[in-house]
Amino acid sequence: MSAPSQVVAERYSRQALFAGIGPEGQQRLSRAHVAVVGAGATGAAAASLLARAGVGTLTLIDRDFVEESNLQRQVLFDEADARAALPKAEVARRKIAAFNSEIDVRGHVTDLVPGNIHELLRGAEIILDATDNFETRYLLNDYAVEQGKPWIYAAAVGAYAVTMNILPGKTACLVCIFPQPPGGVVETCDTAGILNSAVNLAASIEVTEALKWIVGAHEAMRRTLLSCDLWRNEWSEIATGQRHPDCAVCARHDFAHLRGEGRPHITLCGRNSVQIHERARPVDLAEMETRLRPHGEVRRNPMLLRFQRGDYTLTLFPDGRAIVQGTSDMALARSFYARFIGS
Repeated sequence: MSAPSQVVAERYSRQALFAGIGPEGQQRLSRAHVAVVGAGATGAAAASLLARAGVGTLTLIDRDFVEESNLQRQVLFDEADARAALPKAEVARRKIAAFNSEIDVRGHVTDLVPGNIHELLRGAEIILDATDNFETRYLLNDYAVEQGKPWIYAAAVGAYAVTMNILPGKTACLVCIFPQPPGGVVETCDTAGILNSAVNLAASIEVTEALKWIVGAHEAMRRTLLSCDLWRNEWSEIATGQRHPDCAVCARHDFAHLRGEGRPHITLCGRNSVQIHERARPVDLAEMETRLRPHGEVRRNPMLLRFQRGDYTLTLFPDGRAIVQGTSDMALARSFYARFIGS
């Protein structure tokens, strides 16, 4: 005999009427903890859907800030956020709290790296990818396999969307399918553009798969790498139900990315920019504003400082991390950082 139905709030009543979820599934959602890595286009859409579905705890992790070019596709942000260059994770947390104050949303303005991944993702039962680079995805894959946690890969560029469920012990992992990151010329939203509909499709699919996991409908989860081109109406799937027998990660448990081996500095999708990781060192943004003001234009809020000089803009966060816009040359970006912030 099934457990007695739970009382469902009016807010979720239509969702609980759906047979795949029901009152018991809605209760499971209210107790669930989901992490979304990246709060940009895919992440903002995914976080909004999860919050409106009643997922009880959301962890949002993002290193970036809102810009005007984001507003075409990043559904949680507005013009005021872009003018103030506010951090995406914090803005997303505030916007979600405004439409669902019943859930716990934890925004982390930081880069997900080997040194903080265990702390930031602790407690999450499933992880949704909304990043813009394979380095972070490989790190997520290492962590998820090590911890035996499911995660969902998702990406969108141009009119193209792709997503894949990684269920440790049950499916292939990311390295089984992509032993090496894509080579050659790789399209980004800066070179190929992006349709907001492609972003929302990728987010909708991965959130639906996450809901299946949370309510216990694991056998209903897709075991393929699904890709679709919305402009050409082309859909394709690659089977991912079996892991590679010699996979470095899920077969041999060699977690090189989790150990941080060979981790590069990462340029950012959609901008001529470089992110600089310094050793964690607190920065007094007010003091830095005073120091930088004679050298260029400075804007500061409690969460970041922006310094513009000539063709370059440096965005500095309180932990010493920085994004240098105006170049993709790591040496030049590091030189600019060292000159004005210190080494």
